[in-house]
Amino acid sequence: MSRNLILEKFDLLSIILVSILTISGLINIYSTTYVSDSVMFSLTNPFGKQLLFVFFSAALFCIILFFKGKLFQQYSSLMYLFMTITLILVLFFGNEIKGASSWFSFFGFSFQPSEFMKPVTGLVLAKFLSNIHSDLKRTKVQLYSFIVVFIPILLIILQPDPGTALIYFSFFFVLYIVGLPSIYMNLFIVSVILFLITILFDMNNIILFISVLTGLLGLIFLYKKIKIGRLLFLSISSIIFIIFIDFVYNDIFEQRHRDRFEVVLGITEDNRGIGYNTNQSQLAFKSGGFSGEGFLNGSQTKGNFVPEQHSDYIFATIGEEWGFIGTFTIILVYTLLIMRMINRANKHRNIFNKIFIYSVASIFFFQFSINVSMVVGIFPTVGIPLPFISYGGSSMVASILLFAGYIKFDSYKKEKW
Repeated sequence: MSRNLILEKFDLLSIILVSILTISGLINIYSTTYVSDSVMFSLTNPFGKQLLFVFFSAALFCIILFFKGKLFQQYSSLMYLFMTITLILVLFFGNEIKGASSWFSFFGFSFQPSEFMKPVTGLVLAKFLSNIHSDLKRTKVQLYSFIVVFIPILLIILQPDPGTALIYFSFFFVLYIVGLPSIYMNLFIVSVILFLITILFDMNNIILFISVLTGLLGLIFLYKKIKIGRLLFLSISSIIFIIFIDFVYNDIFEQRHRDRFEVVLGITEDNRGIGYNTNQSQLAFKSGGFSGEGFLNGSQTKGNFVPEQHSDYIFATIGEEWGFIGTFTIILVYTLLIMRMINRANKHRNIFNKIFIYSVASIFFFQFSINVSMVVGIFPTVGIPLPFISYGGSSMVASILLFAGYIKFDSYKKEKW
């Protein structure tokens, strides 16, 4: 194949953007784990391990490009079944790390099934919705789509790992784009509002308020001879949902999860305890200023004041050592990458390719947005890595699998298969 055909076939700009993010990750992981008397390239050092993960991911990326895209579509259901089984097994046989049973460990390396379920879920959803009979305006099609998404969500919440489970809600944006009725998006917004209200106020007072409001509106409806069936349904549904949220929040979520929400919402202030990470990361951004303190010169980074600064909180290191210029550059690269994926998906004739690429773009957008919001203190700490940048083998490989899928399926943009 000639050089010009390769340039035309694969989205080289996106490959360059991901390479920039990956190299940025390696540079900042090196900085956060640097010790003058240590061997940085050793597998005992996070930088050495991440370098191995990057090389392995690059090799996996090239291998995937040699396979026919049709194979991933054909075997997506089998992969989904296999990954569902691993999510069940990890609940019983997984290693507990940071309070969650989310990992299998082999020879010093950890494997997180929930990360690898993301591309598989995207494949299954794309396969089903690209079927000629799959119209999202039909209740049966909606139900099947919800089941595909909610199975991993429920299994991951049981670990418990609500942060990773949250990423799977990105698939609902995909469903909305490809034809899901807007009522579901409205329900999602109302659900978020009810969730926040349930945390902020006493459940009994909320239920009493809804009951009184329903009664008053019911009297008005009766006076104006308006049917109140829908009003009663909405009222009862809201009360049931609030009771469910109160149960999950107080009886399933651990105290550390509740504390993170309460710190962000301003219910409690704890700069030495659960709010320590966020407080220290904010100090790192302040010390970085416009141009940063320089590579290996971050005071917060060198003092190891920000926990998880090479993984979930690596964006704080970028803010301190590279300043506003560095953080803006990273945000710009992510924005260009996601927008390019969406624009190229819009041009596809093949529905399967279009839906899968939408899924990849949505997942990256969710992870990037939540991680940055978490680090700057406007979202609870939920343990979501920054794609291609944060330390972690499962995160890196899963991100590359998603990206390789995008590159592969995008290369078929002129074909319907």
